[in-house]
Amino acid sequence: MRVVTTAQAQELDVQPTPLALLLLGREADPRSERGVECPGDLPSPSDPDLVERARRAKERLGDKVFVLGHHYQRDEVIQFADVTGDSFKLARDAAARPEAEYIVFCGVHFMAESADILTSDDQKVVLPDLAAGCSMADMATAEQVAECWDVLTEAGVAEQVVPVSYMNSSADIKAFTGKHGGTICTSSNARRALEWAFQQGEKVLFLPDQHLGRNTAVRDMGMSLEDCVVYNPHKPNGGLTADELRAAKMILWRGHCSVHGRFSLDSVDEVRARIPGVNVLVHPECRHEVVAAADHVGSTEYIIKTLEAAPAGSKWAVGTELNLVRRLANRFAPEGKEIVFLDRTVCFCSTMNRIDLPHLVWALESLADGKLVNRIEVDKETEAFAKLALERMLALP
Repeated sequence: MRVVTTAQAQELDVQPTPLALLLLGREADPRSERGVECPGDLPSPSDPDLVERARRAKERLGDKVFVLGHHYQRDEVIQFADVTGDSFKLARDAAARPEAEYIVFCGVHFMAESADILTSDDQKVVLPDLAAGCSMADMATAEQVAECWDVLTEAGVAEQVVPVSYMNSSADIKAFTGKHGGTICTSSNARRALEWAFQQGEKVLFLPDQHLGRNTAVRDMGMSLEDCVVYNPHKPNGGLTADELRAAKMILWRGHCSVHGRFSLDSVDEVRARIPGVNVLVHPECRHEVVAAADHVGSTEYIIKTLEAAPAGSKWAVGTELNLVRRLANRFAPEGKEIVFLDRTVCFCSTMNRIDLPHLVWALESLADGKLVNRIEVDKETEAFAKLALERMLALP
């Protein structure tokens, strides 16, 4: 293998590709929600002054700043969060702090959008690194979903369809959902959302995570796998015939979580063989066969509460993001609970991990110096329809 030095690269006129720049966080991708240009050189994560600098900047801001930390964030970031939780809980927590001028959301792009939708116009939501997107949210664009609705209309079923969109979706998709009479759901209330939707219509278009939609319909509501079809936005007519759309109850968008989607039935079988008596606990974003083979299935909050209530000496293999699993393993080790990651291959959420301590320090210091950076702002029309869909969720029985 030939190693090219910097000087040789300059002689060869080697230029970074757009993808390389995007991965470095130095360029934007106009086709997705990801992309950032963070001015200035960021100190390395190993800089011994970073923690102290973050503390001082947060202290200077006082009550003007409210820092939210998603469960999947790194430990070095989560230590500065005023509250931790899942995406919807954090957005609601932000709305409950109207005195905070700045909401610094240590999560991903769609979460910051939800916080902007639910907070007042006077509050400014900041995402420390705009490259912290969500691959699942990117799998459904407004243009693709509008085309899907045209396909449903041509098949003569659109009037029977109620859209239900997972919280892990862009503001545009939430707005589409609100505009077409649908609701938002979380992994905790997906069943209630689907039950409500089937009271409004005969079919559901579930966006953008096929696994949560399928698992809720089949495992929790007793439907069959044959009741579900998958709409692929990259194929003509979604890869479905009009007859298939007419026969289906659940029209699942072909999207998935890059972390939860990697767990397999082999992962479950391997951990059971390796750790006798282990309890397998997974998130409902996992594949259907993984959920069917697990002992316990539930949202992030459910996973945490289940491990809190678990008896000392119990053994658990957890299928969710590694930062959280490792944090829970350390937290409950003194109680004699053995907690391992379900897959032997390490898997962080790569986009969630874009929010690191250097970016958080940069954001906090910029705000403390009176400079607003990386603001997430949803336009008013999109906000109105997205908020309508969120309000329908809040009104669920």
